[in-house]
Amino acid sequence: YANNMSNVRRMPATIGALVVTVIIVLSAWAQLTPNDKPEAWTFEIVATIPHDPDAFTQGLLVHDGLLFESTGKYGESTLRQVELATGRVEKMISLSNYYFGEGITILGERLYQLTWRSNLTFIYDVDTLNREETLRNEGEGWGLTHDGTHLIVSDGSASIRFHDPGTFDVVKRLDVTDDGRPVNSLNELEYIDGEIWANLWHQNRIARISPETGSVLGWIDLSGLYPPSRRASQDVLNGIAYDADSDRLFVTGKNWPWLYEIKVGPR
Repeated sequence: YANNMSNVRRMPATIGALVVTVIIVLSAWAQLTPNDKPEAWTFEIVATIPHDPDAFTQGLLVHDGLLFESTGKYGESTLRQVELATGRVEKMISLSNYYFGEGITILGERLYQLTWRSNLTFIYDVDTLNREETLRNEGEGWGLTHDGTHLIVSDGSASIRFHDPGTFDVVKRLDVTDDGRPVNSLNELEYIDGEIWANLWHQNRIARISPETGSVLGWIDLSGLYPPSRRASQDVLNGIAYDADSDRLFVTGKNWPWLYEIKVGPR
């Protein structure tokens, strides 16, 4: 009887220890397993600016108040400097018929332009658009941006590559997922406030991606921005340009007649 009573007296302490252990395990699990679902954002149009409807937009950015654009298709690919307020093309160079222009970014005083399947990246002087160097790269080139240190490249898959800007060597790969599922067809990229924003091929939404984990932090629904009834089948949303100096966001699409300045936020 005495032994039984001793066991009974020890039970509360044992249960308490068990509860503490469970709390610690659940807390650790919660830190490893994010509970937050991607945020749902929408948009409002601030301004509508003319855009060349013959421009098959592959890359877009704003630098020093100017819009730079890369366009695609074999025999039609270009690199352009555009007056942002009017959409007027101020400078334009044409790529050889052998190259299909893709994403662009500016890091330092160098403008980088991807090509689709040629495994080449062209480097230009920002002011003159004179080509200064050509680097070889692996895989297809789709979207391009940078985080201040590395060039960040998409290739149409669910993977993003981080490259050394001097050699174009791959220094890191990132798999993009939404609730553990791969997010494929990543296209044009822009680095905004510590996040990678990505168009998805043939989708009317933008993914906000963590550059550390690859998890989708949120989705920006741009349905209705330019009605599909007015577009050809390939005239999809593609082109994100953020002007950090004025906190302005611009988007467009392939062969769209408009560049839109928009504001985005929670639905």
